[in-house]
Amino acid sequence: MYWYEQANCYHLYPLGCFGCENHHIASSQIKHRMLELIDWIPHLQELGMDALYLGPIFESKEHGYDTIDYFTIDHRLGTNADFKQVVSAFHQAGIKIILDGVFHHVGRDFFAFKDLLQNKESSLYRNWFEGVAFTQDSPYHDGFSYACWEGHYNLVKLNLANEEVLDYLLKAIQMWIEEFQIDGLRLDAANCIAFSFFEQLRTFVKAKRADFFLLGEVIHGDYNRWANAQMLDSTTNYEVYKGLYSSFNSRNFFEIAYSLNRQFGDRGIYRGLPLYQFVDNHDVTRICDQLQDPFDLQALYALLFTIPGIPSIYYGSEWGIHGKKEYGSDASLRPAIAIKQQNRSHELLSWISELAHLRKEHPALISGDYAQVIVRNEQFVFQRTCPKERFCVACNLDEQPYTLAFSSDLPLCDVIHHALYFPENEEITLTLPPKSCILLSSMLAEEKDDSLPDEDALVMQINEHAKENLPQAEQSDPNEIIINGIYRHFKGNLYKVIALATHSEEEKPYVIYRQMYGDFALWVRPLDMFLETIERDGMRFKRFQFLFRQNEADQLTK
Repeated sequence: MYWYEQANCYHLYPLGCFGCENHHIASSQIKHRMLELIDWIPHLQELGMDALYLGPIFESKEHGYDTIDYFTIDHRLGTNADFKQVVSAFHQAGIKIILDGVFHHVGRDFFAFKDLLQNKESSLYRNWFEGVAFTQDSPYHDGFSYACWEGHYNLVKLNLANEEVLDYLLKAIQMWIEEFQIDGLRLDAANCIAFSFFEQLRTFVKAKRADFFLLGEVIHGDYNRWANAQMLDSTTNYEVYKGLYSSFNSRNFFEIAYSLNRQFGDRGIYRGLPLYQFVDNHDVTRICDQLQDPFDLQALYALLFTIPGIPSIYYGSEWGIHGKKEYGSDASLRPAIAIKQQNRSHELLSWISELAHLRKEHPALISGDYAQVIVRNEQFVFQRTCPKERFCVACNLDEQPYTLAFSSDLPLCDVIHHALYFPENEEITLTLPPKSCILLSSMLAEEKDDSLPDEDALVMQINEHAKENLPQAEQSDPNEIIINGIYRHFKGNLYKVIALATHSEEEKPYVIYRQMYGDFALWVRPLDMFLETIERDGMRFKRFQFLFRQNEADQLTK
């Protein structure tokens, strides 16, 4: 599994975020604004992000999607040396960098188009662009017409079938990969580009790095046409984007449930495909304006981080900022934000951070199969299942509590509130609070992880070398339970504590722990039983004796 299949992604539009001028004047002074990105690293780490997708940063005249020079950082943002420093800092922090690759079109100040404007029919670059016709005129009265992107004649369409154009672009991509170590490209307007270009692009970049990420911007159509073993790794999932906010606004979960089942269910057309999931971006109205009821925000983000795919956060939305696409302008969608002035304790930010970290901790949310369990107008339950875990998501849009039941042969733990739900007659009954989303997990028995210490060898090493080799166990309170702590049962076997939880009805505390031998079965026992002292052969023993934390076991076996 490649890094991008497990990543939480953060999308930032640099020209807007750092308050750059709307129009780039060639003679203007270079501004080193890009270095401010380094100040965002602690925020992205706290938020649980693994990758940063940067909007266009190559030299351009306006919004970045009108590229002038593919080999140079936009002077409104800084220099190539600045970018190299930024990439190094993010990589040291464990965060990947994805750049916006605008290869469908260029700006009118692109060197080859300027040559065409000057030399007309005799230009060496007349075949670098599609649709050049000297029998017609453009809206700029150039003396010829040309193909452009969706009627915008300031965005000149490249002829990607021209080998010279292809070589030029691949050389630029090679430079950013080899010299700057970027980790991926988001391909702008991918649905407007010939498949043959993506096939050649994939062959080129994957030969350099097998894990180099190729993400295509595709709005409509069958995403398999672009995301497949011959072309791209992923596409934007606009179908689910629309289904998410629309289902909440219309109080109709059937819409998003249909899309998710069609895409990822047993016979889903995108099963196993890591599609790029989002609730807003640089082109669409912010989710805080798109969603009619702000109290639905938490449940909507819970779905974003638990459905299949790569979840993405658009910069600023973690603080609930507003921005509408209106009057033909995207300016309000791409505001300047000074990271040092933002509220680090914002409730929505904390919730998104918790969800992002939960996704890292629960394997079913990364690779688990998707299955619809219950769908009603205002209630929705689905589950993700992998060999290690079953994870259930239960949403209620109603303004009143709602009780529902679904099949389960295992107890489920609310991973947010740490309540335990035990099945009765192989059925779990839940009462969902008003306008809520409950996240439930049941860790399953799994094959032994070879990276864990062998149980018998570990017991022997503990008995022989504990005083010399193990750090002193830190347990000031004998009744304290250490999460990820290794405990020895009085009969000698070892167990690892996974979590503490409270019974949903009895409000009684339980310990969830896994045996470190055999089939690694999961156990759930009352806390008082776990902590009790027992008598055997005239001697008193603690039922479970704390030994050390998991990382200390790793030290012992090195």
